[in-house]
Amino acid sequence: MWANYDMREINLDSTREIEAVRTFLAAFDLTFDGAVDYTVAFYQNDEIIATGSLAGEVLRNIAVSPQLQGEGLTANVVSHLIQQAGQRGIYHYFIYTKPSAAPMFTALGFKEVARTEPHAVLLESGLGSIDDYCQEIAKKAAQLPIGARAALVVNCNPFTLGHKAVISRAVSENKGVVVLVVSEDKSLFPFDVRFQLVQQGLAEYSNVLVLPAGKYIVSSATFPSYFTKGEATVKAQTRLDAVIFARYIAPALGISRRYVGDEPYCATTCGYNEALAEVLPQHGVELKIMPRIMTGGEAISASRVRELIRQEDWSAIKELVPETTYQYLVSPEAQPVIARIKASHSRH
Repeated sequence: MWANYDMREINLDSTREIEAVRTFLAAFDLTFDGAVDYTVAFYQNDEIIATGSLAGEVLRNIAVSPQLQGEGLTANVVSHLIQQAGQRGIYHYFIYTKPSAAPMFTALGFKEVARTEPHAVLLESGLGSIDDYCQEIAKKAAQLPIGARAALVVNCNPFTLGHKAVISRAVSENKGVVVLVVSEDKSLFPFDVRFQLVQQGLAEYSNVLVLPAGKYIVSSATFPSYFTKGEATVKAQTRLDAVIFARYIAPALGISRRYVGDEPYCATTCGYNEALAEVLPQHGVELKIMPRIMTGGEAISASRVRELIRQEDWSAIKELVPETTYQYLVSPEAQPVIARIKASHSRH
């Protein structure tokens, strides 16, 4: 039925072409946010009958006209996106989809990583897997003392005394602590800077291991922006991420506790804490929610530090961050980041 078709690369700078894809995807409750590297559309009689996009390792926005589903067109879209990924040196792929669509992708060789009913399923294929990732981090965690271990997942944009206080609490209550720094580079402070500041700020603790969180924790794969809508988005993303941590990462690291700071302001982070509270105990992992550290009547937060950077209030900043973070902020090396923060109104 679809043998007579045209396959076209979508011009991501063309409002008209993007709008056509966006309209097509809307019928599948998918959104097109433009944060992709490549998009293809299959046309029949100048109408879109299928589409898919590539964003890093993630194959996303894959949709086929209902009347053509089951005809092999999905396989063509996926195969084409994998070819495009290979041309970019990418040989590992994720697909995040609804549970009802998962069998279609497992039939194409994708392996299910985790699911959360009725919201979402994460699948992967290609070189590397979550099992390989878990083996890698388990080897690194072997250096920690034997005994109770805790984990924290942090962004630290930048690393503050608030972050350090929660981690210090974990250090005092456990034999070993693993701090996983979100690797996704979508913050005003680049990942390499955030990672360095966390390492330096925790250097005094001999029982702390700082690791990149990698692609399986709070990443484009587990927290896609294009999937589902409204409250369903938060539930799908946070619960799937929590399941992956509980089922794979906690056992690999020998984790029995996870620490988080309370979050009264950000709905997504609050939803994430709720998901962790629901999922982790089911897998034998205790969740400990720490109250925010206050100073001058305000909670210490990275967003507060960034706002003070915009105001150039360095004396106030010095009260909110470890000395290692402060020395970085006033160094020549930090100037490009400082300029980016001053030019941005982003919360991240």
